[in-house]
Amino acid sequence: MAPTLEGSTALVTGATAGIGRAVALQLAALGAEVVVHGRSAERGAKTVQEIQNTGGKARFIAADLSDANDVRRLAAEAGPVDILINNAGVYKFGATADTDDAFFDEHVNINLRAPHILVQQLVPGMAQRGNGAVVNISTIAAVIPAQAAGIYGATKAGLELLTRVWADEFGRSGVRVNAVQAGPTETPGAAATPGMVESLGATTTLGRAAKADEIANTITFLASPQASYINGAILQATGGQQAIAP
Repeated sequence: MAPTLEGSTALVTGATAGIGRAVALQLAALGAEVVVHGRSAERGAKTVQEIQNTGGKARFIAADLSDANDVRRLAAEAGPVDILINNAGVYKFGATADTDDAFFDEHVNINLRAPHILVQQLVPGMAQRGNGAVVNISTIAAVIPAQAAGIYGATKAGLELLTRVWADEFGRSGVRVNAVQAGPTETPGAAATPGMVESLGATTTLGRAAKADEIANTITFLASPQASYINGAILQATGGQQAIAP
């Protein structure tokens, strides 16, 4: 039987492009009402319209995830949700000696603090209702050192640890918390650095980068009833790591 999310509400951060948009469309196709988050009202309206054109339900909320108070406003305006997808993130590159406090703070605030605030504000309600799912989006750079991406990888490593902590904290209340560790993926954001995704994709055992829908499939699975006994997992969708040559 195909999973259904009828009657549920899902908040997807960074849902106006790339992986987040693909997740929003998939969750809506399964019957969830989707709260589409992003920074651009124009792109948000397009995502909402795409969902509505196929008979789904969606609404858009703009918020700046680098601002703690704006993250709390996002949670308040979203209202009770059953599914939280912490997808939005920032990834910039720089050697340790070349990065400043603003670079560091931006990554920590968006990649780590914003998911923490959203879980803090929204998951206790899920626990009271006895059901819910959170999926945090991580990266292979959380476990494998990536040149010039130390701060980015560190924030995602922190998010993976919080995933396990939250799984323990909320699991007995019926709320599952998991993460997807994504590999190189073709998205508009990644396209801003020409050739990067292709070269990284060539290092996987599949020899290519992922499509956004392929990563979204994994996220949607973890958010669905089909993953009802998966909690505290860091599920890899990385294309596989090549063996070290002798």
